[in-house]
Amino acid sequence: MIMKEYAREELAAQPIGYWSSEAGRVVVGRIRAELAVEQLTQPHWWTLNHVAGAPGTWSRARLADRLAPFDDLGIDFEGVFDDLVTRGWMTEEAGVLSLTEIGEAGRLRAQARNAQAHEQMHEGVGTDEYVAALNVLRRVIANLGGNSDLP
Repeated sequence: MIMKEYAREELAAQPIGYWSSEAGRVVVGRIRAELAVEQLTQPHWWTLNHVAGAPGTWSRARLADRLAPFDDLGIDFEGVFDDLVTRGWMTEEAGVLSLTEIGEAGRLRAQARNAQAHEQMHEGVGTDEYVAALNVLRRVIANLGGNSDLP
């Protein structure tokens, strides 16, 4: 996509809050649209990836506590966990959540869709530029007393 060019001075005067929020809105919207193809929400996606990434270690309470910092929508994690169990994507034995073969297949399909979205987001943006942009945002967050550590 062609992007209009602006003078350095014009860009330097722009509010970072607007641009960071707009970027977040567009990126999250695209990711949510890709997940919706699999009838997943972001909390479903977070759950699937955590359970896949550390098999045999997640109880409902521990996983809900881990995911809570990413929740800005008041998510009912119990409902998300129940939905994935009802679908047959996860099982729960002795209080431990595990992915099923069907769940892993769905996670991999969603992962492939998200990878395509990420490729599009990175078009025309070199690795050094991407890292610099993230570090600028991290610095702004740290300057304002927020947590700039990686999630």
